[in-house]
Amino acid sequence: MTSSRRRFGHPLLLGTSAAALLLAAAGCSSTDAAVSVTVPAPSGEAAAYCRALHEELPKTVAGLDRGDTGPKSELTAQWGDGAIVLRCGVPRPAKMDDPMAKGIEADGVDWMLDQPEDAGPRFTTTYRKAYVEVRLSTAYAHDASLLAAFGPVIAKTVPSSL
Repeated sequence: MTSSRRRFGHPLLLGTSAAALLLAAAGCSSTDAAVSVTVPAPSGEAAAYCRALHEELPKTVAGLDRGDTGPKSELTAQWGDGAIVLRCGVPRPAKMDDPMAKGIEADGVDWMLDQPEDAGPRFTTTYRKAYVEVRLSTAYAHDASLLAAFGPVIAKTVPSSL
C-alpha cells in the first residue's frame, strides 16, 4: 500500500510544480506580447501624416512604456500592455455627425469622446487631415488628461483640416 502512495505522490507534486511554473511563465510572458489591434487603411496622404506621427510618439505615457502592437505597424502604438492604444488613419466616425457628441480640447487638439458600454473611453481627433484614435482601458475611464501627451505631437505632424 505504501508503494502505491509513493507512486501517486510524485506525479501530484510534479503536476502542482508544473502548474505553478506555467502560471509564472504566463504571467511573465504577457508583458512581452504585442497587443492585437486592427490596423487602419488610410489614404496615401493620411498615411504619410500617420508615419510622421509614429516617429514622434512618446516613449512613455502616464508612466507606461510604449510597446508594439500586433501586427506591427506605423499606424498603431500602445502603452502599458494595451492600457492605451493609438491608431492613426481611422475612418471618420459616424458619431461626428451627432450634434450632441461630446468633445474635449487637450493641448490644442480637439477630440470627440465615444464611450462604449463594455470598454474604456475612445477619443478621436477632429478637424485633422488624418483621424487619430486613442482608446483607454477602463482603468483610465475618467482620466482624459492622458490626451495631453498626444496633443503636441499630433499638432506637429497631422495638419488641421480647417
